[in-house]
Amino acid sequence: MKVLRSALSVTIVALLAVAAPVRAQTPVPGSRVAYIDLQRVLARSAAGVAAREQLERDKAGMQKDIEVKRKELETLRDELEKKGPLMTADARRDKQDQFERKRRDAARLADDFQKELEKKESVLLQKVLQDVSGVIEKVGKERGYELIIERQRAAVLYASPEADLTEEIIKAYDQQAVNKGKK
Repeated sequence: MKVLRSALSVTIVALLAVAAPVRAQTPVPGSRVAYIDLQRVLARSAAGVAAREQLERDKAGMQKDIEVKRKELETLRDELEKKGPLMTADARRDKQDQFERKRRDAARLADDFQKELEKKESVLLQKVLQDVSGVIEKVGKERGYELIIERQRAAVLYASPEADLTEEIIKAYDQQAVNKGKK
């Protein structure tokens, strides 16, 4: 998850760097720099919250499937423990093989669900970050910023609270979503 967020943050920073015009090496008098906290945008924006809720719904459905498999395994294990001594060697071996197959299948299913969930998370977060990058560029141009950086990944050692555009970006992003919904 951290690797994914880091990669997505790098993507946003790269998008901003490409969108920013080339400037002279010396600082421009009165140049403006601001930062945003993408994690907060993802956590608080309407689209970020909706993406997280969708992931939670998907996760809950997957957990139900895994729970069904777990109960099947428990039932088979209990049957082996209780009836195993009374079974013929071949019948007991068949039950044990069945238990091992179901155990492997359940482990594969859990692994597949985890990969699927990570893929869905990546797709949802990438969409949110692509959308928000346009909002960041728009707000940056409108407010005359020379540079907007992502606070977490840019190793900001000091940031004035006045330079924090995160809440403004969240509002603009949410408003953009509302305006798209009206069309």
